[in-house]
Amino acid sequence: MSAAPVIAEVSGHLGHLILNRPRAINALTPEMVAILRRSLAEWADDDRVRTVLISGAGERGLCAGGDIRAIHADAVSGGTGSVDFWAEEYRLNATVAGYPKPFVAWMDGLVMGGGIGVSAHASVRLVTERSRLAMPEVGIGMHPDVGGSWLLSHAPGELGTHLALTGSPVGAADGIAAGLADHFVPAGGFAELTRALSERPVEEVVAAFATSAPAGEFATARGWIDACYAGDSVRAIVERLARHPEPGAQAAAKEIATRSPTALTITLRSLRTAAGLPDLRAALDQELRLSAAMLRLPDLAEGIRAQIIDKDRRPRWQPATLDEVSAELIDEIFE
Repeated sequence: MSAAPVIAEVSGHLGHLILNRPRAINALTPEMVAILRRSLAEWADDDRVRTVLISGAGERGLCAGGDIRAIHADAVSGGTGSVDFWAEEYRLNATVAGYPKPFVAWMDGLVMGGGIGVSAHASVRLVTERSRLAMPEVGIGMHPDVGGSWLLSHAPGELGTHLALTGSPVGAADGIAAGLADHFVPAGGFAELTRALSERPVEEVVAAFATSAPAGEFATARGWIDACYAGDSVRAIVERLARHPEPGAQAAAKEIATRSPTALTITLRSLRTAAGLPDLRAALDQELRLSAAMLRLPDLAEGIRAQIIDKDRRPRWQPATLDEVSAELIDEIFE
């Protein structure tokens, strides 16, 4: 396969974008975002292209997010390259959401962070038995961006709040239940699906290939999730989860306790605020301001150090508890 980080090819009536960094699970770089934006702009006016498909090279996933090591370098050095990258990435997310032609996302394997941004805003979102969808940013001292605040705040009930505060991945059925995907297609059908999309209308192809997803957890967990995640206080949410008799709720409380208290507080407020914003672009604008502010807070560099650089999985959050998070600081960040 080509060494280009994104392969853009036209076959029949299909414009196919292939993220092509399989060793990095196709993590996004500034060059990849630029290629994606340029290709989409060209195809929007190309009468040959009636449908666009995005997929990832390799067997591991569509996209595991952005270049976290580059963000860490900016966070520790005071650089601004990450803010420039986020601005371009968020513009790409908005382009995907508003694309004038059917945009199909093949959300196979790992689809995390930036991977959600290039797929979950698509008009047709396909998951497989291998799909693992996540917005895990609170685990590295960040917030769900790339339009994640918009997607998760508009999920049914409090499913989005659960996904945002735990950062835990979900499979196909739960991804569909949370509004991050639309249809289940077995992974083995990808090649045939691609050929069909190059020849036939999207609606006809989806009807032919989509089937029922294996059962997920949200069908039975929705009750305790909606009850426990209500409100605007992370501390109250954690307390309700810890007291709940359902093992899944108690496990969620323990998971949230490992996340950055500052990132959790910002994330919950971001979701509640996004729910009242007029559209995705307004949510992306808010996310860019939050991302720029969080780049200068200690938890982002520390979270990436613990998870990616040193891999000791023992972040030292500043502050270390929810009670110590400054309300004044949070207000200032949102202002």
